[in-house]
Amino acid sequence: MNAPLPALPKFQPKDPAFAARVRASFARQQAMVLIGARLTVVEPGCTEIALPYRPDLTQQKAYVHGGILGMIADSACGYAAYSLMPATSSLVTVEYKINILAPAKSDLVARGRVIRPGRTLTIARGDVYAADGTHVASMLQTLMMLADTPDTPEDAA
Repeated sequence: MNAPLPALPKFQPKDPAFAARVRASFARQQAMVLIGARLTVVEPGCTEIALPYRPDLTQQKAYVHGGILGMIADSACGYAAYSLMPATSSLVTVEYKINILAPAKSDLVARGRVIRPGRTLTIARGDVYAADGTHVASMLQTLMMLADTPDTPEDAA
């Protein structure tokens, strides 16, 4: 079967200021600061996170550790989903599965894309690529929207 793949869906964000809201939330993620990740693309239903290669993020064979791959894919998917949610909401990851396809010894980019946004649950896909274009990992993720819940620490209220 050689049917063409369907085009990626175009999503309409519920918040016209979604990009600023996503960037502000990402800036509060201390785990991303710790590993040196940067949010480089924010579009409705799609984000990208860049991560420079660092030896302190590797496992014993000098490949980027699988946990680090999971971190950037998780955040890319999460922010892709968050870009489509109302300004008064926040979200949490409910589940994900990641397949590591190739070892990585270079800068990385994680691309998160919403597959299907729902009222409460959103399904997203994350793909991690090495600097030379090698497909390093794929993630499938389920996220849950927390309606009328600020995207700030609970003790900040």
